[in-house]
Amino acid sequence: MADETTPEFAPEFVDVSVIVAAYQAADTVARTLRSVAGQTLKPREVVVVDDGSTDGTAKAAEAEASGMNGIRLRVFRTDDNQGAGAARNRAVSESTEPWLAFLDADDEWLAEKLERTMSRLEGTDHVLAAHDYLTGEGETARHHECERRFLEAPDPFVGLYRKGYIPSCSVVARRDAVVAAGGFDPELRNAQDFDLWLAMLKQPGTPFLVFGEPLLRYHLTPGGIMSHTKRRLRCGLAIAVRFYPDLKARPGSALASLWFRVTALHLEALSAYGARGNIAKLLLTMGLWPFRLTAATLSCLMSPPAPRGRFLTTDGTAGNG
Repeated sequence: MADETTPEFAPEFVDVSVIVAAYQAADTVARTLRSVAGQTLKPREVVVVDDGSTDGTAKAAEAEASGMNGIRLRVFRTDDNQGAGAARNRAVSESTEPWLAFLDADDEWLAEKLERTMSRLEGTDHVLAAHDYLTGEGETARHHECERRFLEAPDPFVGLYRKGYIPSCSVVARRDAVVAAGGFDPELRNAQDFDLWLAMLKQPGTPFLVFGEPLLRYHLTPGGIMSHTKRRLRCGLAIAVRFYPDLKARPGSALASLWFRVTALHLEALSAYGARGNIAKLLLTMGLWPFRLTAATLSCLMSPPAPRGRFLTTDGTAGNG
């Protein structure tokens, strides 16, 4: 099912499709779309894929069509929940512009996000650009400095592998680069965005940019994709092993980067369990940590990981991997 509204005018537009994966987001998707409609430099279209929601997410998105300030709004709905990766692939396959900007249905952009990002991409061969972000509001807002992590690493790819510093909703990427990398892995129910950025950037010399303006506000919601600690850890470990071979073409020790990443993933999980007061899972994760580190090391040294699949076909339509 699709609802399409064609703009009658085009004030200040840029050739960008905004990709929005939505699930159970009826209460937040309007805020997200209004942040796109309020851009000082507007995208040509927004493609929303409602991933099998039961709360009226698609209808809530469609209701914003008249307020999109000339931006074409296209809303699609799947019958069942297939996960963020599959929803994003569907949205990419339906997109029509050469640049893709990613935004989740519970987050929002600041008004100059696209203008500031596209000004840095214009005239370059960067495959993607990202930037800093905010959590919280008012006096409690926190500025997360992604650019600092980008700049501090001698090799930005190695730094990205180790620290995962690209927030997905800040990314504007070349559509052809997303398609060439194979799209999002739908089997990864978490961190499929991180997996795709690594796939796009793994070839040495591939240029990308992270700049220091906080032009995105993340809203942490109880059921959001960022809340699944155990699943995030499992997916993160799979990605760490998957891209180990690509570290061998980079400066420094590939094993040291693997150990750093596995350790960072466990520290993140321990922090999440500690914040929720879940002592049992905290202790279990701590106890499993050295065994998982050993397992990841042996896996990388003894059996090369299977090649990453293609989840978008070469013409940009969704595939099966």
